[in-house]
Order: sequence, then structure tokens, then C-alpha cells
Amino acid sequence: MKYLIAGLGNIGVDYENTRHNIGFDALDELAGSSNVSFSSARYADQATVKFKGRTLILIKPTTYMNLSGKAVHYWLQHEKIPLDRLLVITDDLALPFGTLRLKTKGSDGGHNGLKNIQQVLGTPNYSRLRFGIGSEFPRGHQVDFVLSKWSDEEQKELPGLVGRCSEIIKSFVSIGPARTMNLFN
Repeated sequence: MKYLIAGLGNIGVDYENTRHNIGFDALDELAGSSNVSFSSARYADQATVKFKGRTLILIKPTTYMNLSGKAVHYWLQHEKIPLDRLLVITDDLALPFGTLRLKTKGSDGGHNGLKNIQQVLGTPNYSRLRFGIGSEFPRGHQVDFVLSKWSDEEQKELPGLVGRCSEIIKSFVSIGPARTMNLFN
């Protein structure tokens, strides 16, 4: 059984270790702990992880955040993965820092990556793991905040939180979204 796990972020050194790239960071952790590495592929850096008889196709779109739907759609089609086996990992301003929420559908919440995925797929009904980044920014500075580096305090907590993302991903593919939400939300 195959699953597509898409971690959202932006490519390039300027975006490394920023709040907006937490999806990339979560997949880097999962791949690293599974001793696999990403390679350049169509519309994404891609890695394959095996877990409990399941195949997890991990993608970090190289289309930049605002065109994430192009990569997600391509890989769903290419790997013949149904929509109910898609999980998108993304940052979320509406949640306090470090809060992790799994949802099986929902609005884009003003997130351009989710907005594009919803447009391209034609539905908001896909699972997403939202990583709270907080909203500690002055009015009108949302873009600066999401593209900024983590604070020193946040940086200390990140390894544990990113590890928890891996646990949630593994739970999602092994026991399904409903039971995973009961365990982790």
C-alpha cells in the first residue's frame, strides 16, 4: 500500500530553517531516521521509506510554496495513490508554536501552498498535518514572520516536535487518520 507524504516548503538556502519550511524539516527527519536520502525528481525532491509493509513516497516540492499543487498532483498520478492516502505537512499561523493537528479536510486557512493544492486537486478533502508556528508578529508582517528563522527557544524544542511529526506520519499510514487524530490531537 502506497502513501504520498508531501512536506511543504521553499527550495534554496535562503529558506532553510525558516518557519515556512517545517514540512521539509519533518520529512528530512523521517527520511534520516529511516536511513534514506532525497534525490532530485520531477517537481520535487523525493525519497521512499518502507514502514510496516507500507511504502511512503516522500516529496518536498521544488515548485516553491505557491505552486505546491503541481507537485502533489503529479506524484499522486505518477504513483497511482488515491487522495485518502495523501498527507500534507505544513506550517500554520493559527496554532500556537509546537501545536500539531491532523485534519482530514478543511480550508486553506490563508496558506498559499494549501490554497494551490486545493485548486489543483479540486477539493479541500485531503489530510494535512498542521504544525503551529504561532503568530508573534506585528500587523502586516506575516510574510516576514513565516520566512524568518526560528528563535533560539523554538530551535531548542524543534527536534522533539519534528520527531513527533514522524510518529504522527507513521501512525497515519499504519492505523489511519481517525485513530491517529484521537491519539495525537
